[in-house]
Amino acid sequence: MDISVFRTFVSVVDEGSFAAAAGRMGISRSLCSKHVADLEAHLGVRLLVRTTRKVTPTATGLSYSRDLRDILARLDAATEAARSTTSPAGALKIGSPIFYTLKVLQPHLLDFMERYRDIQLQVVLDDGTSDIIGEGFDAVIRIGNLKDSSLHARRLHSARLLLVASPDYLTRCGRPERPADLLRHDCLHFTNLPGNNTWPLRRGSRTIRQQVRPSFSSNNIELLHSMALNGRGLALLPEFIAGDDVAAGRLEVLMTDYALPDLPVSLIYPSGKLLTGAMRSFLDFAAKLRLQ
Repeated sequence: MDISVFRTFVSVVDEGSFAAAAGRMGISRSLCSKHVADLEAHLGVRLLVRTTRKVTPTATGLSYSRDLRDILARLDAATEAARSTTSPAGALKIGSPIFYTLKVLQPHLLDFMERYRDIQLQVVLDDGTSDIIGEGFDAVIRIGNLKDSSLHARRLHSARLLLVASPDYLTRCGRPERPADLLRHDCLHFTNLPGNNTWPLRRGSRTIRQQVRPSFSSNNIELLHSMALNGRGLALLPEFIAGDDVAAGRLEVLMTDYALPDLPVSLIYPSGKLLTGAMRSFLDFAAKLRLQ
């Protein structure tokens, strides 16, 4: 049976519809449906449950799609290895937060492109909402503490955190001097921090997990940055985001007697997928970067 039949079936499971899978494969919807019907007839089992609204895999279909995905990944990796005996080549899709990409990663991407001219790099400005597997990413960059998952994670570097607020907010609400003061302030909370609405503050050998009263919470650092600039409250922001605003006086650093933990920046990629030559090259390149 033609390998495109197997790829079509996996695409239907991933997309949840024949129309979307057909678009992903670049074939007609009718041919997409025929490929799956032919596969079911060949196996003698039902792989999909079809309704007017969606297509979902049966238990057998789900298990079969997982096995096929692994086999196809291995085949793609073998093909890539054969094609790239002298130089890594092929497509590479990376997701990365907008502000981080523009402020930190961009010059390094230019170096990567210069070094690996046969790799077709696609960088999607992604703020942490993508489905790595379903949307075909080879890897994504995430800022903050990671939840347990089946994905691989490689720490790229750690970002220094600053406790900041705008001069306008401080004029209206005053300046916190010690951890307990935070309870009297509007706090802009980054939900990727560990702990339940607490901010870790360290003085000497002692770490205080200070409870805060979030007036706004988000998993998006750039949104919290915008809120802080607009005088909506105190925020813990990475230096690479807040540094220029501090230098320009748009934000002020607070409670400098207390140290804050660094924020991890990680590269995440699927664990059940053989790495292509392009992805291995990106991992090796990232491991040698001196990011801050």
